[in-house]
This record gives sequence, C-alpha cells and structure tokens, in this order.
Amino acid sequence: MDATATDWVERFLHHLHTERRLSGQTRLHYRRDLQELTAWCRDNGISNWAQLDTRQVRQYAARAHRRGLSGRSIQRRLSALRTFYHYLLRERVVGSNPGLDVRAPRSGRHLPRTLGVDDLARLLEGTDQSPLALRDRAILELFYSSGLRLAELVALDLDDVDFDDRMVRVTGKGAKTRVVPVGRKAVRALRDWLAVRPARSGDAALFTTRAGQRLGARAIQQRVSRRARERGLPGTLHPHMLRHSFASHLLESSGDLRAVQELLGHADISTTQVYTHLDFQHLAQVYDKTHPRARKKG
Repeated sequence: MDATATDWVERFLHHLHTERRLSGQTRLHYRRDLQELTAWCRDNGISNWAQLDTRQVRQYAARAHRRGLSGRSIQRRLSALRTFYHYLLRERVVGSNPGLDVRAPRSGRHLPRTLGVDDLARLLEGTDQSPLALRDRAILELFYSSGLRLAELVALDLDDVDFDDRMVRVTGKGAKTRVVPVGRKAVRALRDWLAVRPARSGDAALFTTRAGQRLGARAIQQRVSRRARERGLPGTLHPHMLRHSFASHLLESSGDLRAVQELLGHADISTTQVYTHLDFQHLAQVYDKTHPRARKKG
C-alpha cells in the first residue's frame, strides 16, 4: 500500500476518536484489524483502497479461516473493513464497499460464563470495614446490581449516581447514555465507600485509588480476581462475568428480553438473546435432574 492509503487509516482512527467517540480499546482493535488488512493488500499487490474488490475480500477472509481464526474473529475483521469503507465512501475516496456481501464462516456459539446466586453471595458478603474493602465491595455490588461494562464503571463520576432515585447514568459504547437502576445493597455499599473515599481527591471519579486518582480498568480486574480467590470461587473471575450474571439472573426471573436489552445497553436484541440460551440450559438441567422420565435410575 502507498503512503496515502496508510494515511487514510490514520484519518479513520481519528474519526473514530473525535466524531464517534469510541473507547481507546475499541480503536486499538480497529487499528490491529486494519493493519492486518493493509499488510494483506501489500502482499497481494493492492496499492490503494479503490482497487480492493469483493472477490479479494473473500480471499482475505478465506486465508484467515485457513490459518485457524475463529468465525467470530473473522467477522470482527470484516466488520472493521466495512466500517472503514463506509468512511472512505463518505470521503469519496472509493466508489463502493467491497465487504458488504462477504460473511465470515459460522463458528460454534460460546455461551458466557456466569456465577450462581450462592457464589455471588459469597463474593459480595464481607465484614471488613477497611477503605479498600469497602471500595471493592461497592464496585462488585454495582457491577452485579446494574450490569455495567468495565469501561462504563471506570468512567463513572460522583454526580452520575442519583442516591434519591437509586439510579446511575452510564456512558456506554458509542458515547450513548443510559440510566439504569441501582439496587438497595449497592446503594448502601456506595454510601459506605463514599464515607471513606479520599477527601484529598481532585478527581471527580466515583472510584479512586488511595492517592485520589481515578481507578483504572486493570486495577479493577485485579481486585475482582483477587476477591474471588479469597472467597474460594473456582476459575478466574473477570468483571464481565458479573454483567453476564446480572443479565442471566434478571432474564430468568422476569422473562423480559427487551427490558434486559435496555438495561445492558445493547443496540441489537440479537446480542441479548444469548442469555435466552443460558436460561434454556438451566431449565434443561432442572428437567434432567427432576423429571421422572429423565432421571437416571439408581
């Protein structure tokens, strides 16, 4: 690819930052996927973006499949390509989007891991009143109470929480804002944390370090994992499992898929539908254990 073509990738990434206001992590994924595409084009004698056609995009996807990349990963790369070309069309650099009719091979659906209610109770309960313990408990309660993404929780400021109405204002993907409820126990945990939050903090962040700076995503991941180990929970616990647990338990109790979609901030209900598979899996297990014609003798 020539220098001009590479420059358009940088312009696109700037567009994602300034116009679409996507997170740094999301922009990093776009950069990696487009760097992979640029390298493939260079290897195949394509010097500018207008030369890439649908047949070549299929070849690009097929090579990734032969190398063992999952259907989901290939789909992500193709999505990045389509979004990039949508931008190039807007800027009149190309005349068509070669990725529109190319689909990735299907791969098996991987159901998200969740915690059971008993494990969550073990994780959330505690008597330690140290500032660090109170902060960690508030973080865990808010994750499970409101189904937040890690980046959403990191970005929360003090004035995002409405204690009177028990609601929290969240800025999600694509800078979209939603308001979600906060449970009573999470409100209590947040009040306990704010009572010991460093007074010297010059940051408006809801969750801060001992020095008063905004607590980062990596630190939260480490604290959540450590808490799980201390409580003897099996496997590795990451914050998104608490979001999955929130969605699964809420859907299991209410059966209201649309409400769960709104609470999670999913743009497409098909993303939320994975939790119906979790619910069915649970029902199938109950059936196998209890139905007279399903139980094993003996």
